[in-house]
Amino acid sequence: MRSETGLYHITFRGINKQNIFEEDKDYQKLMELLVKIKKEIEFKIYAYTFMPNHVHLLFQEKETGDSTIAMHKLLTTYAGWYNKKYARCDSLFGSRFASKPVEEEKHLFSLVRYIHQNPIRAGIVSNINDYRWSSFQDYLCGNEWPAVLTDTSYLLSYLSTDKDEAIQDFIRLHNEMVTENHEIGYSRRITAEEIRSRIMAILNGKEPHTIASLPKHERNSILKRLREKEGFSIRQIERATGISRGIISRIK
Repeated sequence: MRSETGLYHITFRGINKQNIFEEDKDYQKLMELLVKIKKEIEFKIYAYTFMPNHVHLLFQEKETGDSTIAMHKLLTTYAGWYNKKYARCDSLFGSRFASKPVEEEKHLFSLVRYIHQNPIRAGIVSNINDYRWSSFQDYLCGNEWPAVLTDTSYLLSYLSTDKDEAIQDFIRLHNEMVTENHEIGYSRRITAEEIRSRIMAILNGKEPHTIASLPKHERNSILKRLREKEGFSIRQIERATGISRGIISRIK
């Protein structure tokens, strides 16, 4: 669903809820990639939390579609780096990222609190200040490196024209746990174009229909990956590649 404001709550998680971060360098790598992509595409991040097995972002597009482009770059690049580092070949992320439009300003700070309070709800810390991998600290001391990721002035401007007062109000807002549920489901149907893009990424830019002309063992290997690792249905693969469902369903 498209957001009229350009604001989205975005989340992505490890497949089967497995960890996507094993040590500090992994968190730092995702941060570096997100900062790099942010410079290329010029979107804004107003809040984030990197949890051991999932990530939350409050993302604002400059142009329609920026979130899809940015997340595809981020997840593809990080997964490749992570798999190489840990000598693994399976999918890292359970599905495409999930997103939900943020249309009403009255829910904005509730969502920000929800994002920042994730480590408390998970029992990782008891004090929000103690969690390193969220944007909460960026609002308190914006001169540190990670703050290049977080655009703090947007939210602070809602609270006060005086920056110090705005920061104190921001802290007070986080003293009480949010009661609203901002969980995002992953039930959105993936589009034909998204399937095409993901298959082309696997084929190094070639169109999905070229799979049909590959040697049988290579063709079957890719079709098996599309079903088992990418999670596409037989119908989705058939439509994208032109290969009959009878052939796809026989591949073990």
